[in-house]
Amino acid sequence: MHISVSFRILGVLLMLFSAAALPPLIIALVAQDHTAPGFLSAMAITFLSGLAMWLPVRNARHELRIRDGFLITSLFWTVLGLFGALPFALTDTLNLTPVEAVFESVSGLTTTGATVIVGLDDLPHSILIYRQLLQWLGGIGIIVVAVAVLPMLGIGGMQLYKAETPGPSKGNKLTPRITGTAKALASVYVTLTLACAGAYYLVGMSGFDAFSHALSTVAIGGFSTHDASMGYFESDGVLLVCSIFMCISAINFGLHYIAWQGRTVSVYRKDSETQFFLSVLGVCVAITCAYLMISNTLEPGESLIHGIFQAISITTTTGFATQDFAAWPSFLPIMLLMFSFMGGCVGSTGGGMKAMRMMLIYKQGVRELKQLVHPNAVMPLKVGGRRVEASVVSAVWSFFAVYTSSFIVIMLLLMATGLDFTTAFSAVAASLNNLGPGLGEVAANYSSINEVAKGLLCFTMLLGRLEVFTLLVLFTPVFWRI
Repeated sequence: MHISVSFRILGVLLMLFSAAALPPLIIALVAQDHTAPGFLSAMAITFLSGLAMWLPVRNARHELRIRDGFLITSLFWTVLGLFGALPFALTDTLNLTPVEAVFESVSGLTTTGATVIVGLDDLPHSILIYRQLLQWLGGIGIIVVAVAVLPMLGIGGMQLYKAETPGPSKGNKLTPRITGTAKALASVYVTLTLACAGAYYLVGMSGFDAFSHALSTVAIGGFSTHDASMGYFESDGVLLVCSIFMCISAINFGLHYIAWQGRTVSVYRKDSETQFFLSVLGVCVAITCAYLMISNTLEPGESLIHGIFQAISITTTTGFATQDFAAWPSFLPIMLLMFSFMGGCVGSTGGGMKAMRMMLIYKQGVRELKQLVHPNAVMPLKVGGRRVEASVVSAVWSFFAVYTSSFIVIMLLLMATGLDFTTAFSAVAASLNNLGPGLGEVAANYSSINEVAKGLLCFTMLLGRLEVFTLLVLFTPVFWRI
């Protein structure tokens, strides 16, 4: 590994990230809401810290290796969470402890959407827009965006891109160079954000709310500017727009780019992962709406509206809410949490284990059942007409094993801090899947749980955002061997 190059890149990225405090700083100065000193201090501390990391190693020139990519990615997301917490910690009116400030920052950057802040409706616009910006930046992935800039500094970005997006993928880059790929993804991301903001505005949101919620919707984040989340607007049009863009953002952004370039939607119909994702989502929506009607929880019309919206929001790991879904019949909240383990597609802003992995596990299970009936038959596992290598299937099962093991261990640790089973189970599910809302004590927000639990959940959110292996590999002795 080349530690000097890692710190050089980390310094550059921190200096770039300091600019995230500029928009809320401008809003604070215009509104004179007394949050400007916090943002100014945070921006200065972040920039100077990045400069201090970069200056001693600014002349370091080495080709990045895959281990460097893992280290830089994990370090950057961890450091970013700490520096992103500065505006929250330096704003006295929020009254957040250091752990709570880090929790809010990490939750935003990992697009989890869990919050410890109560009284969002009364917060200054500068703080609200900063929370939304954190989610928007986290959605596209700071590392993926940064590789469009790093080549100008003489640093290759492919290793960072691989570390940011581990696991099964489509296998095809959108453009011949990684820089072009990053720019392609960013262009799709920005276009969708602007389209979402315009659609929200047309259905009745204010300009500020429309822009703010577009940032978190396309990021599959779930942060809102109101305590009641999407239920604040009491508008079927808002819920329709939100549902559409949550679905779009949970599909592989590479497909969006290909569809955009080719002016065709056939790529979605031909993509097996997208079809699997939409099929599972359809099942979840149907069960949710039907059970709300059968149990008389809501009126038929409301069952359809809130059932469709809430099923899409939880399954895609966005986390927006129109009602307290935790108060629905116990079958539904648990079922919705289980669907969130799938999350979105590979290459999307969604969390969870990703539809591609779940599809491979499902197909492998069906294949094994058929193999029991016909033990001598040769039945290769295929996706989209292509044979899936055994090594890929093995990697998926390994990921599933580590994911579930991590879930169980963290849940037990949370219970050891004093949380009840329902709260601990749902908090880990919501954090590891980057979902946000949970059940029990964390149904509305996470302010009431203890500091140790909040710290554990910060680690859990990072673990989920980096898809487990990227972070856990740093804890293996073999990683540090020369």
